[in-house]
Amino acid sequence: MGENQAVDLGLPTDNDSLFSGGGAAFYQYIERNYNGVKSTPWEGGQYGFVRDPTDTAGGVVYTRFHEGIDIRPLHRDGRGEPLDEVRAIADGKVVHTNLVPGYSNYGKYIVIEHHWDSSNYYSLYGHLSSIAVRSGDTVKRGQPIAVMGYTGTGLNRERAHLHLELNLMLSHQFEAWYNTFFRNDPNHNGIYNGMNLIGLDIARLYLALHKNPSLTIPQFLSREEIFYEVTVPKSRHFELPKLYPWMLTAGNRSEKSSWEVSFAQSGVPLRIESSDKNVTQPELSYARKSSVDYSHTTRDVISGHGANAHLTDYGRQLMRLLIWPD
Repeated sequence: MGENQAVDLGLPTDNDSLFSGGGAAFYQYIERNYNGVKSTPWEGGQYGFVRDPTDTAGGVVYTRFHEGIDIRPLHRDGRGEPLDEVRAIADGKVVHTNLVPGYSNYGKYIVIEHHWDSSNYYSLYGHLSSIAVRSGDTVKRGQPIAVMGYTGTGLNRERAHLHLELNLMLSHQFEAWYNTFFRNDPNHNGIYNGMNLIGLDIARLYLALHKNPSLTIPQFLSREEIFYEVTVPKSRHFELPKLYPWMLTAGNRSEKSSWEVSFAQSGVPLRIESSDKNVTQPELSYARKSSVDYSHTTRDVISGHGANAHLTDYGRQLMRLLIWPD
């Protein structure tokens, strides 16, 4: 595949309401019970902080992050079973299929690796009822790979949908790291576990590509706001600059004492700079001002307020993944 081939993305099902502005027609709703009021907002099917509203001094904040988009079905049989065909959103190679629903919150799911701008990205298709491809298969954009379903956690037939993500990978050392910190909860999905795949805003990417088909992912992510920065010790195992060389800022290819990694609020790494700071373990070096406790707005990577913001235990573990096993 060409190094800088265009990010030619197709939608994964027949549902194309994303482009005609019909949020309720495109996204599958979630069931919400907040302060005793039950509702079914389609907004909960979007990417981002769209779930688990919580009252704070600064108003209602949505604390649970949704890493992909939930696309509602267009076709059902007489019993209401979803029939929508699921297709690869771009050319690539199938790198993982999970056939056992109980092995993941995603239920049965597929991961496809795509190669653009010298880097690998991973599309993930969750809650499938059946899978038509296997690991190692090469697939073309638009090729049928599965049928929509409702396998996975907390789903019923009525709320059947396709959960779609487009991800960056954090580390190929993920399994050793995971087994150190989470050994009581077996990992059945290797490096294609959702914790190791960080999703970008795929709906916004579709819309941006619609306007500018030559847009690259680094260009798309360069518009993201930096929400926090973490300094990590220099390590020969630090893979991000090798996986995503475009993250390295100009003039920062020489290694100093440590690396400073900038993240979007979603947790997507955006930029890597070398730093003279001397740290022996990951340390928070910047967090955007916020009136709300950071644990609500950073997927629990940071907690505290203002000047006392710091990495949580989970945040420190996650940052250690970037330089594991150091």
